[in-house]
Formats: sequence, structure tokens, C-alpha cells
Amino acid sequence: MPNHAAGDGHDHVAEPDADRRYLALALGLIVAFLVFEVVAAFVGHSLTLLADAGHMLADVGAIAASLVAARLATRPPSETHTYGLKRAEILAAAGNGITLLVVSALIVFEAVVRLIHPEDVRGGLLIGVALVGVVVNVVATMTLARANRRSLNVEGAFQHILTDLYAFVGTVVAGIIIVTTGFRRADPIASLVVVALMVRAAVTLLGPALRILVEATPEDVEIAEVRRHILEVAEVVSVHDLHAWTLTSGLPVLSAHVVLSDGCVSTGDAAQVLDRLQACLAGHFDVEHSTFQLEPIGHQEHESGLH
Repeated sequence: MPNHAAGDGHDHVAEPDADRRYLALALGLIVAFLVFEVVAAFVGHSLTLLADAGHMLADVGAIAASLVAARLATRPPSETHTYGLKRAEILAAAGNGITLLVVSALIVFEAVVRLIHPEDVRGGLLIGVALVGVVVNVVATMTLARANRRSLNVEGAFQHILTDLYAFVGTVVAGIIIVTTGFRRADPIASLVVVALMVRAAVTLLGPALRILVEATPEDVEIAEVRRHILEVAEVVSVHDLHAWTLTSGLPVLSAHVVLSDGCVSTGDAAQVLDRLQACLAGHFDVEHSTFQLEPIGHQEHESGLH
């Protein structure tokens, strides 16, 4: 019996054009501030600001990658990509998480060096530039907060900007301490606090992204419960080759081979059974893209590679 898929054409992404606009606006703000910070670093001969500009450059790359991935995800299916390029968003989210970890490692190394050998830091310049950074990142954070953060791709960009905001708040505090007390190690200490927040954000991103990439069962779908619901349909004799995975954020997918009673097959009631199965999955598990292969009793003996 032929396969039948439900959920084709269902819109799982809320206003993707708006999300791309928010990403582009946030990217523009960060790039503008990056240029300002580089100029300030050279004018003030500040290695701290120059190092932070390097961190910001990594963030620019990460947000730009998120923007490209968001555009790729809207491409329609093709002969070579039958699901389109929806998973590009997950790859970008994973990349953002990895970037946060790499940047964290670099900051830790630099912070340890500066704890051992503290450098002269112009506290006033540090405070001034950091305050501008706080304002820019607050605006950028508020911008991305309006986007669809259920998308791991958008969430990855949001976390990058949020950690930048934390970093600049920490820099302001460190600058105040340096100006008032002369304690130069305040800057690397503040950096280490921000690193802890960055690592937390990276782990939060990488966990769901890796689950999707290895095609693990969605966290809110219990295979045993799905099997039980399918078997509760009177005409269903058994179910095998039951698989559930996530294509991209908010798009769970399920497939199964369902064995029907001989009476159901002979009377032509299979279509009604299929409707009930799909309605059950959509209603109980929020799975609207499902594919069922309906089989008569005995067909399983002719199949190979069962799972």
C-alpha cells in the first residue's frame, strides 16, 4: 500500500522574513560598534579593547552565519534536497555554540596571563567604550528578542549578543574598580565571570542542536506512548519500523509501518484509519509531518532491514 505523508506545506516557521530583518539589524549594530571599538583601541593604546574587538569580530561572523542559515532554510525542496535546507539553521546553531566555547578558551588564556602579569589599563577609556557597548548590545538584544527564539539559529545569535552585554557590564565594573582603587586585576577577573556565562550559553545551545543532528527522538515525544496510541486504533494489528526525529527547530517528523487487519484492507477502510492515525499524532504529540506505510498481515515477512 502506498505511503501517505501529512503535514506537507504546514508553516512551522513564524515570519522567517521578520527574523532575517532582526538578525540583519542586530548585525549592523554590532559591526558599527566593532569599528568604533577598534578606533578607540588604537587611539587609547588599549590592548584590552583590541582584544575585545577580536571577540566582537567572532560574534559578527557567528551572527552573519545565522543570517545566511536563516535565508538558506527558506529555500524550497528540490530533487537533491527533498526537505530543502531547513537543517542549515541547526548547523549554524551548533557553530555558534562551538564558537562560544572557542572564544571562552581564548579569553581564559588571556585572563590567566593578565592575572599573573597585570597590564596598565586606562580605566576611564574602558568605562566609556564599555558603556557604549552596553547601550548597543541592549538595543541588539531587544531587537533579537522580538524574533522567533524557538529557532535554535536565532537563539544562537541571541546568546552571542547577550554574552557581549554581560561582558560590557563586567568591563564597566572592572573599569570603575581600576579607576577608584588601581586594582588592575579587576579586568581579567571580570572576564572569567563572563566566560562562565558564555560556557553555560554554549552548552544550552549545543545540547538541542546535537540531538537534532544525530536524529535523536524529540524530547517531548515518547516512542512507547506513540506506539500505544497507534495500537489503540481498532484496525491496527501491530506497528514496526517506528522512527521519530526532528528536522529543524519546531519540526518533529515521524514514520512507521502499520499492519492492518485483513478485514480493514479488504473493505477499503485503510484511508479512514490513516486519517485517525495522523489526527492522533497531531493532537497528542504535535507531530504534523508523519508518514505511514500501511500493510496487510504477512507483509512484514517480505521486508528486510527492519528496525
